[in-house]
Parts: sequence; structure tokens; C-alpha cells
Amino acid sequence: MTDIEIAQKNIMSPIEEVAAKIDIEKDDLDFYGSYKAKITMKKLRALQKKAEDPSARGKLVLVTAITPTPAGEGKSTVSIGLGDALRKINKKSVIALREPSLGPCFGVKGGACGGGYAQIVPMEDINLHFTGDIHAISIANNLVSALIDNHIQQGNELNIDPRTITWKRCVDLNDRALRNAIVGLGGRTNGVVREDHFSIAVASEIMAIVCLSKSITELKERLSNSIIGQNYNKENVKFGDLKCTGAVAALLKDAIRPNLVQTLEKTPAFVHGGPFANIAHGCNSINATLCALASGDYVVTEAGFAADLGAEKFMDIKCRSANIAPNAVVVVATIRALKMHGGVAKCNLSMPNTSALEKGFENLATHLENIAKFSVPAIVAINKFNTDTDDEISLLVSLCEKIGAKAVVSEGFAKGGEGAVELAKAVVSECDKKSSFHYLYDLEIPLSQKIETLAREIYRAKSVEFQGGTLKKLKELEAQGYGNLPVCVAKTQNSISHDPKAIGAPRDYVFTVRDVQLYAGAGFVVVFAGDIMTMPGLPKRPAALDIDVDDDGVISGLF
Repeated sequence: MTDIEIAQKNIMSPIEEVAAKIDIEKDDLDFYGSYKAKITMKKLRALQKKAEDPSARGKLVLVTAITPTPAGEGKSTVSIGLGDALRKINKKSVIALREPSLGPCFGVKGGACGGGYAQIVPMEDINLHFTGDIHAISIANNLVSALIDNHIQQGNELNIDPRTITWKRCVDLNDRALRNAIVGLGGRTNGVVREDHFSIAVASEIMAIVCLSKSITELKERLSNSIIGQNYNKENVKFGDLKCTGAVAALLKDAIRPNLVQTLEKTPAFVHGGPFANIAHGCNSINATLCALASGDYVVTEAGFAADLGAEKFMDIKCRSANIAPNAVVVVATIRALKMHGGVAKCNLSMPNTSALEKGFENLATHLENIAKFSVPAIVAINKFNTDTDDEISLLVSLCEKIGAKAVVSEGFAKGGEGAVELAKAVVSECDKKSSFHYLYDLEIPLSQKIETLAREIYRAKSVEFQGGTLKKLKELEAQGYGNLPVCVAKTQNSISHDPKAIGAPRDYVFTVRDVQLYAGAGFVVVFAGDIMTMPGLPKRPAALDIDVDDDGVISGLF
């Protein structure tokens, strides 16, 4: 059966019954039908307060992965299977994941609800409109754009230079035609003509702001601090200068509250926030994670793409902002993907090839070395495919042992929680180990040095090339008082480097930085490396071609 067929055959529990498993009462929920709910603001505050006490928090398990390939890795599947498996060994587990973007759903990657018998449900709702959070973020983002253009049209009291506007419009779809646009055409009544750009909604600074804000007060403060451009005196203009922050925050009053759903096996799951990890910070909301930590003994969360992206940003951005730390990290790997990193074509991955596996192992080894730099215990989850041979599995376990890492086979896709029980036991053991978590870099060092640290320590480059005026921009940001912010690197997810074609474990190359942009509201500096874009495009054959719905509203073809 397909993922959607498995999900549609599942009988879900009413969401209040799922909430009761983590001591959340019916009155603590705002219902979106029978199987989805948002946590009330009152309950959110209570859970936040509880999570402030480290002794009252559950153990936090971060799931990350090797560098993604077309062969698939299954990070969400492992996360969900692990959450279910922890329940099977009598641990009070809660899952905290990101919301799926519509871009990949209709594009090429697919959704973010797991797969097989390790899924969150209702998967169709979650993968499509869900509770409307991303739509609210999109409209809020575009209201900012509309207010900026209207301010310029109506006299431009702030003296904004239209050529310097950095705030982009957004839409939650892959639409390459909108990457670069001209707005204001059609005469004086239609606004000032200027160049504009669109990002996908999950790369919007407002998405980051929602995910990093604990309260509406903090949300408004971050929105007000967002830089929208400069005036003709080359001074930064903040959105708060337009005095419209309250209106934008009003659109986000519900989007800031976490959503509660369930797995196929009725494990509670907070699914909230959806920034991509290649072009944004790649983690679910702080509020969702705090709710999970306050209501469960073990919390399974994930960060987008591989450890060089999502995991690093989880550690250096999210953990700083939320004052939390992971107790253990699970690095997901598949034999298929490692063979692809070893040079095997996708069409030949079902054929046994231990030599390619051994060569491709360098990618996994690099990610494990990187996690160790944060001083957090790590374990490898081998996400098993039916084409994996016993020899290949034994070799991968042996290769991990040689570098001091434990590897456990996970079969959550085929067997649900039961297939990840051994992984759950191993994770509990890792969580019991002493951790001395620390960040990769101090905030006091210069921005360029933070970038160089990431390039050297995580991406394994020998040096950094700051193209164009990027070094000048960084020094200007420091002069403006933003030098103590962390950096959020936007680069390809297909390689540890900035070059999507450099598979395996590239080393000793020149890491190219082509631009930087201040996200003052989110609280980090975005660093654009290589040819990465904040608006993806659709593939030649998009997934949208396979999706349909019948007269009863039943969806098909959604994975």
C-alpha cells in the first residue's frame, strides 16, 4: 500500500484522547475538527513556565541525517517510528516536528508526515492546509510588503529608497517565475515601479520569527526590529517605523500556537512551524518543543536535511534562543544513499555493492564527527530498505564501530513502532550519558569568523571566498550593532559543501559566499553560499501530476 492508503485505513483517536496521554485537558485545546487542535494560549504559557525548569523537562532527542540523495533517507519516518517505539518500552514520549510546505508536496520531495507505518495523521490535512499557519504567515509577510509600497506611494515620510528594499514577498509554492519581478507598473496610481522578489513562504523572515517567538509580545518586538530597507541617507529602516506592527501580529495570533496531532499508533505529536533548513533555520517552533519538553519524558524532534544544515542550526540558533540542549542525536542513514555517495547510480542501488558503501561511508563519518564537536552523544539509525543485504548491514555496523559509533537497524517504515524498539532502547541509553553540550562558536567573534568557523569545522573547506561586497556588508552590520548575532547559512542540501555536485565528503576546497542579509527580527544573519535560491522551481514532472480528489473529498496520489 502507498503511504496515503495506509493513513486512510488507520482509525484515529479523537484528539482530546491523545492529549490526555500528556496531561492536556479538553479545555486546553482549540479544535480544528476531531483530529487536530491548537494549544490554548493559557495552556501554552503554563507549559512554557514548566519547561523553564530544566529538572521538569523531558529528555530531548534530535534526529538528523546524512546528506540527502534521490535514494531517500527517511528522517521523519525514523523520528515518528522512534517516538512510537519509546511508548512501546513504556516511556512517555512526545514528538515535535515541522509543518510541511506545499512547495515540496506539489514538487519533488514529497510531504513531511513520515512514511509506511510510521506516519503522523491526518496526513492529507497536515501536508496540505493543516490549521492554516503557513497561509497566515504568507499573508502577514505580504501585508508587510503592501504596507511598504503603500508608504512610498503615499508620500514616503520615512524617505525609503525603493532600490534598497530587502523585504521579499512570498508564496508557499515552487514558482521560479516569481524569483524576480517588477512591481508598480501601469501608471502613477499603481505604485512606484521597482524591482521585487518572491521567496517560498518557509524562507520568509516571518516564518523564522513565528518559530522563535514565545509570546505575542516577543512576536511584535521581532517584527518591529525587522529591517525592510534603507532610506536615502543609507540608514536602516525597520518595519516598526511604519507603525503597523499590531496589524501584522493580529494575523499571526493563532499561528504562534502549536498544533497537536497523533501518529498512526496514537503517540502525541506537536507539529508546528516549517522553515526549510537549506534556505532558513530548519527547525520546528520553540513553542512546540517547549510544550513537548513540559509534557513528555522523551521528546523526539528533527532538524531539516543533513547535520551540516539542520542540526548545526538547531544547536547554534534554536538552542541559544530557547535555552535548551539535546541529550542525544540520532543520525539517520540508508545503505542506498551511502552507496549513492560512493558513486553508484540510482538505477543500480538495489544491487549489492559493499565497496561503494564503504566509500560512501565517509559522508556519514563526517556528520558524526561534526555532531561530536557539540559534545552530544550520537547514534546511527540505519533506516532499512528491503533491498539491503545482511552483508551490507553488517559492514555498515562494523564501519560505525570502528569510529566509535553505535549503529542500530530501524524498521519503522515496515513495522511501525515495533520496528524501532531496539533503536529506542539505544537512544534511552545514550540519553543517560553525561553531555557537555556547547555551541560551535561564540557570539562575540566577528561575523566573518563565524562563517569561517562553519566552513572549516562543518563544511570541511580550507578557506572562504567572500565575493563582491560581502565582507564590507558584514563589517557594516557589525558597525550597526549586529555583530553578535549567529549566522544562518543558506546553501545546497545536496552536499556538505556549497556545490550540489560534490557528493561524499568533500574537503579542502574554497567555500564561496556570494551575499549576506540581515534578519534582525529573527535574530540572525543569513549567508548565501553558492547558487542557492530562496524560491525553488518545479521539476520536469512535478508531484502535482499524480494528485487527485473524488466527489467524497478523498485525496489520492499524495505519496
